[in-house]
Amino acid sequence: MNRILITGGAGFLGSHLCDSLLEKGADVVCVDNFFSGYKDNIRHLFSHPYFELIRHDIIHPIFLEVDKIYNLACPASPLHYQHNAIKTVKTSVMGTINMLGLAKRIKARILLASTSEIYGNPAVHPQQESYWGNVNPVGIRSCYDEGKRVAETLMMDYHRQNNVDTRIVRIFNTYGPRMAINDGRVVSNFIVQALRGEPVTVYGDGTQTRSFCYVSDLIDAIIMTMDKEGFTQPVNLGNPAESTILELAEKIIKLTKSSSKIIRKPLPSDDPVRRCPDISLAKEKLGWQPKIGLEEGLLETIAYFREKLELKKK
Repeated sequence: MNRILITGGAGFLGSHLCDSLLEKGADVVCVDNFFSGYKDNIRHLFSHPYFELIRHDIIHPIFLEVDKIYNLACPASPLHYQHNAIKTVKTSVMGTINMLGLAKRIKARILLASTSEIYGNPAVHPQQESYWGNVNPVGIRSCYDEGKRVAETLMMDYHRQNNVDTRIVRIFNTYGPRMAINDGRVVSNFIVQALRGEPVTVYGDGTQTRSFCYVSDLIDAIIMTMDKEGFTQPVNLGNPAESTILELAEKIIKLTKSSSKIIRKPLPSDDPVRRCPDISLAKEKLGWQPKIGLEEGLLETIAYFREKLELKKK
């Protein structure tokens, strides 16, 4: 049986990864410090015979015997990662060093959840893995952007210097059930505002674009990357179907049958204008592309938030 460590395993993506790997018969150790993860995301797994939870912060070393390490620990929404910027950098840098040290010592394969944020505000569109990015190293987002860029550097150096078996996935905007109500990212913000009948807040003129990948598609791609032999180069994972923020707001208001009106606020500092993955490499190497369309995924996510908000009222 595969014994697998998932750091950040109680988070949005981590908890779905726990589910998926347990379904495949793996023995899963979930490590989380609950800074942006929630016990509710994994509560249904507490009685599972092959699931184990350890409360731990990976900026401190941990000693375990596992076959594979999925390193997902790091707050991923601006609201959370800017809350304690220094801690965010430490999680990406020291946390990745600790996980790579563990992988080296026990000869485990390790996957880093990197991000489309390493491209910054891209001057190239869509973004290919060969693009080096356009990042402000001293801006309010740089704790996350540069932290992940250094984490990628560490992954490649441990691979080249110590022969550690590494994988790097650059994750583009992902959404779905188990996003936090106070996540601060655009899909959850819009859905929660629309369900509460509050004004839906669009920053800037709403013409900036994002591409939204449903969580189950992304989790499939992450596992496929981990299981692909000899695939050490970074790979973009996301949905290449672009949507403007205004279109997204209008779609969510329609799908929630909300009476909310759209209001506009100034665009935050260093907020990227266009963000869309070129997934040619994932298609070629993994045979992967997203299956779930935006409307289908949004309906699932709306149903989740509707239930969450109802429970909060009680």
